[in-house]
Amino acid sequence: MPPRALHARRLPWAPCSRWLATAATPVATPAAPAAPPPAALPAAPPAIPAVDVRLGAPTEHEYLAFRTSRLSLLPATTTPSTTTPSTTTGRMYPLLPDADSVVSLSDFRARFAHRCEATQWLDDEQASVTGRVTVRRDSGKHLVFLGIERNGHSLQVLINRKFWSAAADFATFVDALGVGDVIHVRGVPGRTRTGELSIRAQSIDILAPCLHRFPKKNSITNDNLRFRQRYLDMLANDKTIATFMTRSKIIREIRSFLDNRGFVEVETPILSPMAGGANARPFRTRMEALDMDLELRIAPELYLKQLVIGGMEKVYEMGKQFRNEGIDVTHNPEFTTCEFYEAYTTLPRVMSLTQEMLQSIVVSAAGSSTVPWVSPSGETHTIDFSKPFECIDITTALEAAIGQPLPDLNDNASIPALLQICSEKHIHVRRPHSLARIIDHLVSELIEPQCIQPTFLMGQPLSMSPLAKEGNRPGITDRFELFIGTKEYANAYVELNDPFEQRRRFSLQKADKDLGDDEAQSMDDAFCVALEHGLPPTVGWGLGVDRLCMLVTGSPRIRDVIPFPVLKPEEQ
Repeated sequence: MPPRALHARRLPWAPCSRWLATAATPVATPAAPAAPPPAALPAAPPAIPAVDVRLGAPTEHEYLAFRTSRLSLLPATTTPSTTTPSTTTGRMYPLLPDADSVVSLSDFRARFAHRCEATQWLDDEQASVTGRVTVRRDSGKHLVFLGIERNGHSLQVLINRKFWSAAADFATFVDALGVGDVIHVRGVPGRTRTGELSIRAQSIDILAPCLHRFPKKNSITNDNLRFRQRYLDMLANDKTIATFMTRSKIIREIRSFLDNRGFVEVETPILSPMAGGANARPFRTRMEALDMDLELRIAPELYLKQLVIGGMEKVYEMGKQFRNEGIDVTHNPEFTTCEFYEAYTTLPRVMSLTQEMLQSIVVSAAGSSTVPWVSPSGETHTIDFSKPFECIDITTALEAAIGQPLPDLNDNASIPALLQICSEKHIHVRRPHSLARIIDHLVSELIEPQCIQPTFLMGQPLSMSPLAKEGNRPGITDRFELFIGTKEYANAYVELNDPFEQRRRFSLQKADKDLGDDEAQSMDDAFCVALEHGLPPTVGWGLGVDRLCMLVTGSPRIRDVIPFPVLKPEEQ
């Protein structure tokens, strides 16, 4: 059976019927008038291969060739009615014309929605808007409807040859216009017969064409594509933009909360000869100018405490930390924290401040004092920030969980007994077996799963807190860790300000590091010298911003709230 004639079928991916006339053979530039190819495009666009009879979408090369060919045919004539003579309809990637007269889509609606009824056009009014084409509907050769979006708002654009300023070029321009293009529209506001508020275009500038196929709404679900080409994820999934907007609001709320209480925002180094302030493995790099090895910071703590020593009693920093550790649903090597340090305060005051802050942030960002949380097993819980946060003493809770008294949690001689308890509870602890690591595993397995509602874990032994001060209970620090939905969100303690005890603690950490614990802290003698100048009684506090964003937005993975997370190389 002979194949059907080309004109009798329409390619499924052709934007209009006129595509067929040029699709069968390579597109040639018209002899007259000659239109010089735009500088931003190839001097000779790749020819569109002869159309085969297969059904389906074009390849990326075919689609790119088609778009560039169409765009190269646009006439380079000055657009009538523009106040900027250098702006041309046919020039690709032009400057924004009439920038002062452009209104946002939300302002356009506010200005004209109440002034016209169905079929009424305000011919005495002129408006200019910009946006990205997300929908195109052709109604014959002389009438095209576009849907454009900008900043979460949408508007219909009506393109009618009868009202087009350069009617002779209408067909060429309509053929060149594609879904995904960023455009500038000048025209008349009004409503169509269906009552849809629209702008009837007199001229359109293509500010930035989309040379690839534009994704449909909610069409991109492949995580590899979403995270590697985040712009496609944002164009296709409105929830992604909403998540990033909420993240921005949470960060603003944290800053506002602290600013309003007299804290001063500061900045501390990201690169230093020795990273400290937390138990973590740092990233290392090299500075050629000074011929020295440097480490990326794992926490800003030691620098912030030096500012307190210098006389700044209430300081905070919002910034990136870098830890050369594993990646999972709640951990990313590059993450955001907020840390503050306040002199002459107490841990109970900071606990009250923490609850007040989180209540304020959640209500502002989520619109309610409660947020839903889905457990790994799929069970949904309601996290309530309006109630007083619970408190759990980890020593008491651990002894209740194992059914026997704990050995001395600050004596290395207790390590065999603690490992025996782990074995009985089927808890695996990787080497090297330090006290801090063993206790941390016991808490993670036996206590943290109970912490669904906001819960302060308190009573950490000195072995787990090398920078914290001993409280009224011997061997126990003045410290809390805030857990929500079984994960740690905040950590705070009364800062150790005894330089002699700090050196002793650093020595114990160094011993753990020498045994192979690459997350143990190093001896920082410069910081100890700073302590010798007198650190006032101070409480330090840190919050994981990314995890808070996950909770408020209902995101199951940290990658969902970070615009550009760390990913494996594509070949892996």
